[in-house]
Amino acid sequence: MFRAVFRLPVTVARSLARSQPSYSAPLASRCYSHGKVETDEEFDARWVTYFSKPDIDAWELRKGMNTLIGYDLVPEAKILDSALRACRRLNDLASAIRILEAVRDKAGPHKDIYPYLLQELKPTLTELGISTPEELGLDKL
Repeated sequence: MFRAVFRLPVTVARSLARSQPSYSAPLASRCYSHGKVETDEEFDARWVTYFSKPDIDAWELRKGMNTLIGYDLVPEAKILDSALRACRRLNDLASAIRILEAVRDKAGPHKDIYPYLLQELKPTLTELGISTPEELGLDKL
């Protein structure tokens, strides 16, 4: 008798489970932005324009460099040239040297990037009178 009482709900539950239509999950779709993708040249031009502003102040310089270093890239020489010139306009030698240190750290294990950037920036560094961290002995600390 007890078997019949327990068997009835189980059979009812099984029949209900079978009669329910099964739905398959919809395919996942990615919703990408429909905005314009910025090219490398536009990216470089945007940052050169940012650092070339004649009324840039020290906070904007630091903010721009922090944002730029936060990207997953090593900045091009023309962007760094513009940033170093902004440092000179602000008479901020410490920020100029910090920019060079940040680029050296950003290059990471790729030992050929930093010397290439120094080679490209050498005329600017000479013109502005900025010494590299290696010339100042800061790489040995």
